[in-house]
Amino acid sequence: MLLHDTALVYGRYLRQSLRSRFALLFGVLMPLLYLLFFGPLLTGLPLGERGSSWQVLVPGLLLQLGLFGASFAGFTIIMEKGQGVVERMRVTPVSRLALLLGRVLREATVFVFQAVLLVLAAVAMGLRAPLAGVLIGFGFVALLTVSLSALSYALAMKLSTPQGFGPTVNALTMPSMLLSGLMLPMSLGPAWLDFLSHLMPFRYLVDAVRDAYIGSYATADMLYGVLVALGLAALAVTVGTRLFRSAGA
Repeated sequence: MLLHDTALVYGRYLRQSLRSRFALLFGVLMPLLYLLFFGPLLTGLPLGERGSSWQVLVPGLLLQLGLFGASFAGFTIIMEKGQGVVERMRVTPVSRLALLLGRVLREATVFVFQAVLLVLAAVAMGLRAPLAGVLIGFGFVALLTVSLSALSYALAMKLSTPQGFGPTVNALTMPSMLLSGLMLPMSLGPAWLDFLSHLMPFRYLVDAVRDAYIGSYATADMLYGVLVALGLAALAVTVGTRLFRSAGA
């Protein structure tokens, strides 16, 4: 029953995404601009990490794609509230967990697709990374998207207007981006900044994907990244499901 309901919800929202091809491509625009205009500035610079500058930058851009895109996924819930979609779903027998999982799996599919486009562009510009490492990076993007979109949908169930939702999400995502080392390794900064970055869960995902992109899989950073990604996804889906149920979505 859960799998059937999840597939129905997933299919419904995926078809909506496929009908808006421009939106699919527009979502990857910002990381692509960083890749085109910021990436060449790092070529040849000593970034304090193993691997090339592209193997440092591209993993950060992949997770930036998931961070900013999935965090704003809740806008669709706010729009559906205004259109009466949420009210109609409340009277259906569909599992509340399926209502959430179908949505977040759609988000994961979309952002992994965009991540593929970003990596292909990076390869054209000089990125060289093992295929296994690239696939692992896509896995981290999917897990991050599931986590953040679940939390975003849960937040949207509590907030009724875009004016309240947007600033709240911005206030959370900007410090996360700056302290996670998405653009540059935090080890390049002063010790106090590096220490603060270790308090951000996304830092561990970035370090893990960078290890994967140089072919280092059995590392402490990879272990911490996997544990944090799985734990965050499990926590986010649990919280999101409870809020969906309490709101009667």
